[in-house]
Parts: sequence; structure tokens; C-alpha cells
Amino acid sequence: MKKLRVLALMHDYLVPPDDVRGVDVVTPRWKTEYDVTNTLAAMGHDVYTVGLGAEVGVVRDTMAEVRPHLAFNLMEAFHEVGTFDQNVVSHLELLRLRYTGCNPRGMILSRDKALTKKILSYEGLPTPASVVVPVGRRPPRPTTLTYPLIVKSLTQDASYGISQASVVTNDAKLSERVAYVHDGLATDAIVEQYIEGRELYVGVIGNGNPRAFPVWEMKFTTMPNSLYRIATARVKWSTPYQSKHGIRCGSARLPRRGMAESIQQLAIRTFRALQMNGYGRIDIRLDAAGQPWVLEANANPQLAYGEDFAESAHHVGVSYEALLQQILDAGLQWKADKAG
Repeated sequence: MKKLRVLALMHDYLVPPDDVRGVDVVTPRWKTEYDVTNTLAAMGHDVYTVGLGAEVGVVRDTMAEVRPHLAFNLMEAFHEVGTFDQNVVSHLELLRLRYTGCNPRGMILSRDKALTKKILSYEGLPTPASVVVPVGRRPPRPTTLTYPLIVKSLTQDASYGISQASVVTNDAKLSERVAYVHDGLATDAIVEQYIEGRELYVGVIGNGNPRAFPVWEMKFTTMPNSLYRIATARVKWSTPYQSKHGIRCGSARLPRRGMAESIQQLAIRTFRALQMNGYGRIDIRLDAAGQPWVLEANANPQLAYGEDFAESAHHVGVSYEALLQQILDAGLQWKADKAG
């Protein structure tokens, strides 16, 4: 393994402390940043941490000082705007600095849920029907959709703004939830056909010839039947809520021979259709008839040790160190001017 000089880019408020003695490193907001930088350093790479705030000039300054081989991109927004993260990557391309994770075009296509669906539909890939309700407009009475429906932000990820109330069963609840997305999240809303079924995730890694990790499932082992089995913000991020309802993730046990491979291929086809690269996660619902439906694609998903992406890789013998090295290798091999 070649020793690399790695520029670790992260939000300035998520830079881990230099000394973590006596600090719980399992639960802080900067766990991902700590896991990645600490592991890369332990692997023998030279890691230079750069916390980005309101300016990107520090990237050029640090490049001139340390001459990095590539940047490890851990940014999820810029100026606290989620859709600006692709601009940080575009800046790296203009600086001719290689980077880990997805390219700007793939980030734009996968970030916009409606655009994702249009591309997937064009490619013949199964995705639930939907309609977009821009800010300032009231939702039309659904004619091509049937209740129940699920209402989400068009551009936010990480289940931001999703709760049990996101699933609506009548016109009044639909109007109420769309108003919440418009006013509370300040984004357009997407109203999607709700798919009753199992919540599956597939991690994908690579560039021109990506491969998929095992099909992973969010399991709601003691969730009461009165609640929808969806990945709400509390389901994803509240440990007490997870314990209360027996929510855990693990390898999916699928009913038919060959179904896992079929779902993995669907994830790879989605990854390619959206022109993604590096690494990503495809979210899928599996209905009672065994039909998988692509819900959305996530560029540069959560990469902390012990989280779904790393755990699914570990399930097939890819250690956390090996996973980070594969992400580095994909970043070194990607050439922005050769993309497309």
C-alpha cells in the first residue's frame, strides 16, 4: 500500500479534538470524522485535517503547503445548504485535486428526488410514482396516486423532516404535511406513492465497474402494527427509540433464490443511471409481492465505523481499513475530465 498525503475535508464544527483521552468517541457529532481520520492515520497515511467554514480558500492554501495526493471529502453541505456540497467537489475539480466520493453531476442527479425518478423511469427501473409540490403551491388532489402517500423534502436527506406524520391517508393530512415541508423545512415537497414493505439498503462502491455489498435491511422487530415501518429521523438517530421498538440493521434474509443478486444489480444500475461514482447507498422498498422499488440514491453516505455502509462491507470480509482504502483507490482512479 502506497503511503498517501490525504487532505481530510470536513465542516469546521466537526473537526475532532487533537486529544480524545477521556472523551466518548462513540456518540459525538464528529464520530465519522474521527473514525475516518484516525483510521487513515493508523493505516500509515499522512492526514491533514481541514475544517471548512464560510470560505474555501483554505483548501488551496493547504494544498500549496502539503501537496496532497487527494482529498477525503466528508462535507455534507456548505453555508449549511445541503445542495451546495456538490459545489465543494466542483471546486476540488477546478483545483485539479483528486477526491473521494461522488462527482458533482452524480450528486446533483441523486440529490433531487424528482430528477432521480425521471431518470430511473426513463431507464425502466422501478420507482414509486410521485408528484412535486413547489413552495408556495398547494398540493393538487391526487389523481394518479392512491392513499396512503408519503410526503418528503425534495432535496433533504438523512430522513430530515420524516416522521410517522409523513405518511398521509386523506386530502387534509396531505395539505398539512406539504405545508410542514414548505414552511418547516423551506424546500419543495415530493408526494410519493407509499410502498408497504421491507426497508432495504445496498451499498455500492467503485467507478466504471462498481460492485454492490450485501443487501442490508432495517428491521422493526417490536414495532407495533399501528406505526408505519419507515426510516423516520427518530428511527435513524434516536438510540432510545431504536431500543424501544427493536430497530436494528443487518443482512437481509430474502425469500427467493437469486433475489439478493437481483436487488444488487438493481442498485448498480441505479448508481450508473445517476452517473454516480466513488461510493453510495441505494434505498429500496420490497413489497409483499417481492417487487423492489428504488426510493432514492445517496451519494457519499454515512461512513462511520459500525454504521450500515461499513457493516455491510464487513459482512463480506471487507474491514473498515480495507473499505477506506478502496474509497481512496476509487478517488485516485477517477478523472473528472474523462467523466461521462
